[in-house]
Amino acid sequence: MPDEYQDKPLAAWIGRDRYRDAILPSLTVILKTGGCRWNRCRMCSYRHERYGPMEPRELECRLLGQLEWIRKEFRISEVEIVKIYTSGSFLDPVEVPERILDVAAELFSGKLVIAETRPEFVNEEVLTRFRERIDTGSWETPLYLAIGVETTNDHIREKCIGKGFTFQDFLRGADTARIAGAGVKAYLLAKPLFLTEKEAMDDMQTSIRELKGHAEMISMNPCTVQRGTEQEWYWKQGAYRPPYLWSILSILRDSPVHLSCDPLGGGQSRGPHNCGRCDQPLVKGIRDYSLSGDRLLLDELFDTWCRCREEWEFVLSEEKPYCMPLTR
Repeated sequence: MPDEYQDKPLAAWIGRDRYRDAILPSLTVILKTGGCRWNRCRMCSYRHERYGPMEPRELECRLLGQLEWIRKEFRISEVEIVKIYTSGSFLDPVEVPERILDVAAELFSGKLVIAETRPEFVNEEVLTRFRERIDTGSWETPLYLAIGVETTNDHIREKCIGKGFTFQDFLRGADTARIAGAGVKAYLLAKPLFLTEKEAMDDMQTSIRELKGHAEMISMNPCTVQRGTEQEWYWKQGAYRPPYLWSILSILRDSPVHLSCDPLGGGQSRGPHNCGRCDQPLVKGIRDYSLSGDRLLLDELFDTWCRCREEWEFVLSEEKPYCMPLTR
């Protein structure tokens, strides 16, 4: 591989993830690609994290360089789960040339792979080929598709997020994934633009119930204000506040299924936060729960006393739709 194509991924790190009842070592990779073809979500800054216009062959070479960098930098034999994210969709052949799927399958063969995609790119033939190439018999389901459905409410997904597909599109993609022998991991977004705190909580609770049976794994992302986004513009005007950590805890406690949740930016003004005094223990506790699944931990965290608890309860009862948020 020529030196000029020894590109690095946007990010890559070793961590731990819960799979069923086990906590397993994982590798997370965020590839720099040709960019999301949809590229219109109100809260997403990954539209800026892409290569400029280039020929497909050059794009392929740059992605091959990233995979080679991963091969050299990490002891892949020591991880059991590999999570692959991109600017948009790992299965979009314009964003990620199909040869890259074959090389990635060889690199991550024998691992439990979770790969991000939009539902319109779930192609049975392509997916079957990728699954067969990573499958060594080590896992009952060696491949899961991570789809950012965000909510089961089409109105919220279109008006508040700008996602560009419907819940039925998600269900069709999930059905195709299962025909190809893959599972589904659904991502939810807690409190996108234009929702009150109470509306956001109600939306998550409804979405979790409606996703049950359609996704083997569900992850909830509390909304974070990313730079260069439409959401950031509203936040700077004081017209948007990320969710309270109290809200996230409440949703996790009431969920009929286990949710993974990593409150990125937790305790900061751009991320899910309370008052600043109680934030860090709650953020740590939520992350601990994601791995352990210990619901008693959620009860203990929710019973933590802080003066901002009354503020949160006041916001839930008094914040009205289509108004400015009551707090920053």
